[in-house]
Amino acid sequence: MRSLDTEAIHPISMTTFNLTGYNTGAFTLLGIPGLEQHQELGLVPSWSAMVLFNLSSDNPGPFILVGIPGLEQAHVWIGIPFCIIYIVAIVGNCILLYLILVERSLHEPMFFFLSMLAKTDLTLSTAGIPKTLSIFWLGAREITFPGCLTQMFFLHYSFVLDSAILMAMAFDRYVAICSPLRYNSILTPKTIIKIVVGISFRSFCIILPDVFLLIRLPFCRTRIIPHTYCEHIGVAWLACADISINIWYAFCIPIMTVISDVILIAVSYTLILCAVFRLPSYEARQKALGTCGSHVCVILMFYTPAFFSILAHRFGHNVSRTFHIMFANLYIVIPPALNPIVYGMKTKQIREKVIIFFSIKGTLWKC
Repeated sequence: MRSLDTEAIHPISMTTFNLTGYNTGAFTLLGIPGLEQHQELGLVPSWSAMVLFNLSSDNPGPFILVGIPGLEQAHVWIGIPFCIIYIVAIVGNCILLYLILVERSLHEPMFFFLSMLAKTDLTLSTAGIPKTLSIFWLGAREITFPGCLTQMFFLHYSFVLDSAILMAMAFDRYVAICSPLRYNSILTPKTIIKIVVGISFRSFCIILPDVFLLIRLPFCRTRIIPHTYCEHIGVAWLACADISINIWYAFCIPIMTVISDVILIAVSYTLILCAVFRLPSYEARQKALGTCGSHVCVILMFYTPAFFSILAHRFGHNVSRTFHIMFANLYIVIPPALNPIVYGMKTKQIREKVIIFFSIKGTLWKC
């Protein structure tokens, strides 16, 4: 086979870019004008094929999570309150799950949905906060592409599933107040299992396409993500391809799903209020409203910051990126930490069991 005549080679078109923001640049061979026949014969230098393989979307390198841009010097101190709130979320939800598991009086549909909410909250906070703390305290900014996709999936899946669980809990309260005599016949264990499987499968089907929409993209720009965790559009913006379908899917499908949940919750509580105000006595109305108080608080804590964040991203062009990212991090840790506290304070059955639980623990500690 004859050797490649280097004198006949025209200038090579190359593009230089930085993969991680820390390593030196790499060159990507885009083409050798006039040597198409040599390329077909396999005479292109082997190093260029290796570079093209390493930079392809089939084998993307690690991404770099910056943290909170503009506050890098304060990362160590910012991590302290995040860690404390995360510990509160873990402990509170674990105690809630333990009480619902061991106390037979809490083996009711409402508390079953509440246990599911606690598990989802644990998933939501654990998917993001440990990595955030490792960035703040250890400087562990790298995340692999599969790791980034996994984190993104569980964060988005937990959010959509949380919304669906709140909708199921609203239906539970509607049946309990508007049709109390038929409560046990409507919300049978079989029906509850169908609801749980249905909302879990729906959330899975809504978020799974996000993964494939990112896998198809070639990443040939910077791999630096100005955030503390991976989220769909944040990663898609790094691609060197058209991401219109990513933007439309991310905006339309999950958001419209959550909005439909909100509408159904609003309809449920409208019917609940109509039924409550038709009750003959003041005491009965107070008792009925009291059973819904904790759920309403959790709904407000979940949806208010969520829609604020969405609207701020869409219309808040004057809002700094630092505020967006700080708010996004608080959102995945504060509701999971506050939910068990709200239910512990507002729900009489749980409040009584929590008091007994800590009384027993205090007695054992003294002994």
